[in-house]
Formats: sequence, structure tokens, C-alpha cells
Amino acid sequence: MRFASLGSGSRGNATLIQYSDTTLMVDCGFSIAETELRLARLHVDPASIAAILVTHEHTDHASGVMRFALKHGIAVRCTAGTRQACLERGFEVAEPFESQSKFVVGDIEVTPVTVPHDAREPTQFLFDGGAHRFGLLTDVGSVTPHMRRMFSGCAALLLECNHDRDMLEDGPYPPSLKHRVGGPLGHLSNAQAADLLRSLDKQWLQHLVAAHLSDKNNTPALAQAALAEAMDCDEEWIGVADQEIGLDWREID
Repeated sequence: MRFASLGSGSRGNATLIQYSDTTLMVDCGFSIAETELRLARLHVDPASIAAILVTHEHTDHASGVMRFALKHGIAVRCTAGTRQACLERGFEVAEPFESQSKFVVGDIEVTPVTVPHDAREPTQFLFDGGAHRFGLLTDVGSVTPHMRRMFSGCAALLLECNHDRDMLEDGPYPPSLKHRVGGPLGHLSNAQAADLLRSLDKQWLQHLVAAHLSDKNNTPALAQAALAEAMDCDEEWIGVADQEIGLDWREID
């Protein structure tokens, strides 16, 4: 199994997961042309993508999904709540899945994980190829016991580190947006992500990548330092999914 990011942040998100003959994309917040350009950088043919899974309806995750899927004949899956919210925003998403039920796409078993975020029935995901499990966890306002249970034991984890609390408090956002981002339905801070990490079973963890970093309220160095302290490892070992260049393929052995 391997994973990569086309880009991660408030201006667009998309993640790739490959196992055996199956390639999945999670979210697509970029234009068709930009998505194709970023896929080419990772040597992925759009026609090889078996399905696009949508975490929630926010523009940076869902705005490009249907146009890209329709052009390339790709199935789209999401919860019923996300589907309805996408329809209301003007982009159609088909084939709902149950937010509490596993399903299989090709060679990959997908486990949706319900999370607290200011969206309509949002989920994050675990991906299982049999020998290894990859966890994708962004766009989460607070940590729940369910999340701690579900994301324990991963071989790789792409984990939101959206903001540094001090930078958010002292930064340029208006008070209402600061409250939203830092609130229980907003986004994980570096400290919250590190706290979650400390509680997980990490004995099989091969890759840890900080994701969805704010370009105004965080820095890669701060996110890496927080996660490295929780892991008791060198900061350089912590990867970062960048907004512009994404993250190159990471192999899970």
C-alpha cells in the first residue's frame, strides 16, 4: 500500500491511496486542469482511479469532484448528508455510503470514521489492504474517544495540524473566524494533534504526515515539532503535506 497528496490546505485538498490494482482519491478541491497536472506529477492516469471518496461538502474538498469524475468516468461516494449538502451547493455527488459501515472498493477495504466538524455528516477514513492500515484524519474540531479507538494501530497516518494556537489568536483572522477554526467543530491545532497521537497505539507506525496546515496560522516547523515531541522522534522524520506540491508517494512496507 502507498499514499500521496496532491495538495493539502485551505485552497484545495486531494489524497491518493493505492493497493494492488486499486487507486482511490479522497476529495478533489482543485480544477480539472490542476488536478490532472498534479496527478501527472505523481504519474497517475486519471482513468486508473476507481472511485473518489468525499469527506464533506466544503469547497476546498468537494468543489472539483463532479467535474473531474464526469470527465473521467469515476464513481463518487460519500455519506447521504454530504451528498445533500453538495447538491445544495451546486455540485452533485452520487452513491451514498453508511457512515458507520465498512465497504470495499476493488482491493481496498474502506472504514468511514465520523468526526466533529461544521459540515453535514462528515467522515474521515481508514484504508486496509490486508497487511497494513492507512489513516486519513483532517478537518476535525476536537478529538473523540471514537477517533482514538479507530486510528490506533495504523501503519501510516495523515494527520491534521491546522494551526498553532498562539498564531491563530494573534493572527489576521476576524474574531468570528478564529472562533470557528479553534472551536470544537473547526480544525485541530498542533497541540490537539499531538495529544491525540500520544493516546494512539503507534507500534506499527511507519509514516506520520502533518496535513491541512494553515498558511496564516501555522508553520511546518511548528507542526513537526509538536508531533515529534509526541512521537519522541527527530522532527525531520515527520512529513508535511504541502498546499502547492502535495506529498510524494510514501510506501507502507
